[in-house]
Amino acid sequence: MSRNDRLLVIDEGTTGTRALVFDGAARRLAARYREFTQYHPAPDRVEHDAEEIWQATLEQARAALSESGTRAGELAAVGITNQRGTSLLWDRETGEAVTRAIVWQDLRTAGLAAELAPEWGKRVQMHTGWTLAPVYSCLSLHWLLEQDPALRRRAEAGELAFGTIDSWLVHKLSGGAAHVISASNAVVTGCYDLLADDWYGEWIEALGIPRGVLPRVVDDSGVIATTDAGVFGAEVPIGAAVADQSAALFGQGCLSPGEGKTTHGTGTFLDLNTGSTPVISAHGLSTIIAWRREGETTYGLEGYAPVTGSAVQWLRDGAELLRTADETQELAESVPDNGGVYFVPALTGLAAPSWDSTARGLLIGISPGTTRGHLARAALEGIVYSIKDFVDLMAAEYGQSITSLRADGGASANNFLLQFQADMIGATIHRPADVEATSIGAAYLAGLAVEVWKTPEDCFRDVADDAVFIPGMDPARRDALYAQWGHAVERARGWVRT
Repeated sequence: MSRNDRLLVIDEGTTGTRALVFDGAARRLAARYREFTQYHPAPDRVEHDAEEIWQATLEQARAALSESGTRAGELAAVGITNQRGTSLLWDRETGEAVTRAIVWQDLRTAGLAAELAPEWGKRVQMHTGWTLAPVYSCLSLHWLLEQDPALRRRAEAGELAFGTIDSWLVHKLSGGAAHVISASNAVVTGCYDLLADDWYGEWIEALGIPRGVLPRVVDDSGVIATTDAGVFGAEVPIGAAVADQSAALFGQGCLSPGEGKTTHGTGTFLDLNTGSTPVISAHGLSTIIAWRREGETTYGLEGYAPVTGSAVQWLRDGAELLRTADETQELAESVPDNGGVYFVPALTGLAAPSWDSTARGLLIGISPGTTRGHLARAALEGIVYSIKDFVDLMAAEYGQSITSLRADGGASANNFLLQFQADMIGATIHRPADVEATSIGAAYLAGLAVEVWKTPEDCFRDVADDAVFIPGMDPARRDALYAQWGHAVERARGWVRT
């Protein structure tokens, strides 16, 4: 295997930076990770320091190259994958961020979204494929420009650049030469018109966003830019910049329409490949650009619950009911059922299909006999119920039953979680040997751009499952459990009075 087919992947998550090196057989040679600071200046706000992210990226990427014994000149390409919706403004000339990044979990624009929904909600959703909600990074941009007239003046003067985290990293890696956004990230800004294949002009105008502040949309897989020689010691093609869920969908080999996956991370996402035509949901699901290669777009449908894995993290760190997240499987299996306890993980509201930013987390059904095992089980079951909330809708809107899914993300190592998912959805769940599908998907897409692999199918010739989970729950019991979950969700809705 040539040493010149190595790939550096930068995987920017919601809570940390991961850098990995792969070879041309998709073997992981090195992996480094560092958390970065989560800022909460108000109860409804989540922010990141963009400069801290950049420095963490440099540190971990250089460490991964060193750990794998890879020189920059031996890299075929760099691939980037990132959590979506998080966005920021920076100075075009200095390359310095002028604001903290507003994270996709942030709710400061919830009131604005509700205010705009009667006039714009349906129109925007029909053009962008996304329900008007705080996750729109164009609403965050509007908020920034409204709060600071000086930023607006600078934006209108062409001094500032706006983008998501992929945009920021490409700009920094290229030494300021590129201001771009990948197609899969552009659609999550909430102002990209899927029908016109361009920024949604009348919506941008209504939000008072200067068009010049927006990045150029590029393919997810293709040579987007070249790293500045000073970054790693040589110029290296940036061969991919792809949104995390799209990277995972590709990394799981879901190349054909009807194939889908769930990713269990900070949130839980269900993504389904729908082929070359966008399916616009009538029930609150999101239409995504799965990926764009060689100018050809593959679309998908997505449902997501924003707080699932992070709800388990809250049980560990906030409530201090767990020592580690890994012990949830043992605790869940220590009790025969949930004991009537339900955990609605709406810590930052409910996403599809409810789209209720006023909902909040709820533990209900607690009795004198409730134990830590019941609470842990309720948390894991809540993740699965959140998926079932939109999986049936997705099947109906796509017009095809979902009988098989792939699963990835850190929490997919939990056997209880995946078996309960198979039981509740009534679908066979496949877990790959490497559950970090996001990183490997970015590696594949970057490698395809520089012909480390010739075709997408070449990437998956030797890929095997680690485990398969087959549904076995009695349908009547499944329906009863799910009906009770619906009652719990109703009690969680509308908690925050606006």
